[in-house]
This record gives sequence, C-alpha cells and structure tokens, in this order.
Amino acid sequence: MRLLAAIARAICAVNIVIGNIFAWLSLGIVLVCFTVVVQRYVFAISFVWMQDLYIWLNGAMFTAVAGFALLRDDHVRVDIFYRPATMARRALVDLIGVLVFLLPFCWIVYAYSMPFVQRAWGYSEASANVGGMPGLFILKAFIIGFAFLLAIQGIAWIIRSILVLSGNAELVPKSIQYSRDQIAADHPQGAV
Repeated sequence: MRLLAAIARAICAVNIVIGNIFAWLSLGIVLVCFTVVVQRYVFAISFVWMQDLYIWLNGAMFTAVAGFALLRDDHVRVDIFYRPATMARRALVDLIGVLVFLLPFCWIVYAYSMPFVQRAWGYSEASANVGGMPGLFILKAFIIGFAFLLAIQGIAWIIRSILVLSGNAELVPKSIQYSRDQIAADHPQGAV
C-alpha cells in the first residue's frame, strides 16, 4: 500500500508543478489582451499574432491545468449527494466515476485527437490568419497533454479510493486527502 501511496504522491507532484507553472499563463493572457485592446482603441493598430497569442495562451493554460484542477477537486460535481457522504462512500463514488467516466473520456480524447495532432505536426501547422502566429501544431499537442495529465490524476484518485476503502486512509497523500470537515464528520470523537 505504501507503494501505491508513493505513486499517487508522484502523480500529484507532477500535476502540482505543471499546474503552478501554467496557472501563471492567466496573467500573460490578461496582459496580452489588455495590450491588444489598448493598441486597437488608443493607437488604432492591431497585430493578428497578438490576438492569436492570448487565445493560444488560454487554450494552453486550460488544457495543461486540467489535472491540477482535478487534484484540487475544482471540477464541477453534484454536491448534494457527495458532500454529506462518508469518506468511504466518497471513495467508492470517486473510484466508480474515474473508472466508468474519466478514464474512458481521456482515452476517447486521446484516440480521436492523436491523428489531428499528428497531421498538424506533419506540416508544422500555423495560424490560419494572415499575419498570425506560427506553431499551432505545438498548441494542438496540448490536447494529448490534457488527456494524459487528467488520466494520471484519475489514477491517483483510484489509488486514494483503494487506500481509503482498504482502511489505509492515513497513507493518502496530503495533496489529495478528503477535506478536514469530512474527516471530522467520519470521526466525531476527534480521532483525526
């Protein structure tokens, strides 16, 4: 079980590093978009490559941080059933959800996007806009990264579920532990 916990910890570390790095793109997006607006409405000039840039930064950021968002449990969930559930029930729901929905979704995204990405790399696809940015093929590769990072974080959740359901919740890495409120609800005598 300690090996599983170490694997989950390593997966979480990867997504934490990537998430923290790519989250900074949000600042870049704001700065580039602000610059485009000022150039257009104050100086009456516009650069197509700058318009491409903030759209591409947005795409890169949201695909790269998807695993990080899952790690932080920031994805949309129907909480009316999940929030009041015990830790064991949450672990079972997470296990089923990852196996039935998340991993098949990641496989479908990978399988359908791989020819699309390979084709873009094959001819070094660039922006379709005249004066746009080169290197669109690099951005398209982020789709594969999205599927991979989301899938490995799903594997970390499977490991978390296995550890909780097997009575080894203390081995769950801190980065993916269930909330303190839930642990307190499961152990009302304060045996946390």
